[in-house]
Amino acid sequence: MGSAAGGPRATTPGQQLRALFYVLPPGESSFRTLEEVPDYVEKSIPFFIAFIVLEFAVSWVQKHKLSGRINDGISSLSLGILSRLPDVLFRSVDLISYIYVWNNYRLFELPWDSPWTWYLTFLGVDFAYYWFHRISHEVNILWAAHQVHHSSEDYNLFTALRQSVLQKYTSWMFNLPMALFIPPSVFAVHLQFNLLYQFWIHTEVITNIGPLEWILNTPSHHRVHHGRNPYCIDKNYGGTLIIWDRIFGTFEAEDAKVVYGLTHPVNSFEPILLQLRPLAHIWNTFWATPGFCNKLSVLFKGPGWGPGKPRLGLPEEIPVVTGKEVPFNPRVPAYLNCYAVVHFAVIMELYIDLLATVTVLSQGTILLRICFIILSLTSFGFLMENRPKAGILEIIRCSVFLGVYKLGYLRNQLTLLDCAYEVDTWVM
Repeated sequence: MGSAAGGPRATTPGQQLRALFYVLPPGESSFRTLEEVPDYVEKSIPFFIAFIVLEFAVSWVQKHKLSGRINDGISSLSLGILSRLPDVLFRSVDLISYIYVWNNYRLFELPWDSPWTWYLTFLGVDFAYYWFHRISHEVNILWAAHQVHHSSEDYNLFTALRQSVLQKYTSWMFNLPMALFIPPSVFAVHLQFNLLYQFWIHTEVITNIGPLEWILNTPSHHRVHHGRNPYCIDKNYGGTLIIWDRIFGTFEAEDAKVVYGLTHPVNSFEPILLQLRPLAHIWNTFWATPGFCNKLSVLFKGPGWGPGKPRLGLPEEIPVVTGKEVPFNPRVPAYLNCYAVVHFAVIMELYIDLLATVTVLSQGTILLRICFIILSLTSFGFLMENRPKAGILEIIRCSVFLGVYKLGYLRNQLTLLDCAYEVDTWVM
């Protein structure tokens, strides 16, 4: 989280695993300075992979089918990588804004090493997340960013990593009241824990966890949140706790079989399109809607709003779910799926290496690697949709790879990159 002398504290695998479930106690996760706070999210990547593999195995045992699809899984991981790339260049806007308010406007300072401060921050971060999450569903311009997370028609641990690149630029303001009295080092821990906790609840292999369903956000509650069934719309916004939904009237228990995704599916696996098409839709609607007040309503009322309708739209206009919906799943040859998986693994290794070596790389090398990663993720999306020009884009991508690798901008200890270079050289 920082780069001052001493740097982030090291964490053990056991601590990292417990952080993933928000059960790392105050004594092991309290730090005097922001620079000491570990990057728990980055260190969780191996656990993400392990739990995804475990989910596939459990799903096969339970239902005799895998918990996800290759095209949707690659799409979700691509969106997750894309959402984290700005953090390679800049410190998180959540932390920048929080530190600014803390340095200039704090009213008093709670002790960083007090368990009371730790638990108060736990409640504060989750309360702020509830309202940010709720408003992101009820304000169209914010929904345009958040809908990326809901665009998958599958519900599995891949979906948890399906994140918006734009959302972080709207969420920061909800945390600022805490900056008046809670130290940034404590806030930075809970900001990560709150995000990590929400990873494991994106699954269908866990049905119910008993009495904890009354207090915690669970897979069952969050399945409802991801549903496009009319009874699921705008429900269960909590991050770690479900009590906020029970208090503010947005709770809904899981009932009929949940059908996942958006009420109007995007039908694409291309990450840039998934990130930006909702904004293009708002832009077109804004200019097509008559009247200045109506134009503002397009931005700041709900996604279902239209002239003459309530703020959040009309419930009866939500498309009926029959349970027979077929997810977007273009027919792709098996060899192309294998090709995409192998090359995505290469890009995944490049991304992980970028996170690990960013402090020793030049700005030019970092930007070049980021651009190549974005080009690759876009090409994989084209391949998964079997678009006519997918082959041309992939040839361009491989040619770029050969060029930048030969110039030394991708060379390091990555074994997969070395293998990919040798294969591409032989093929081309």
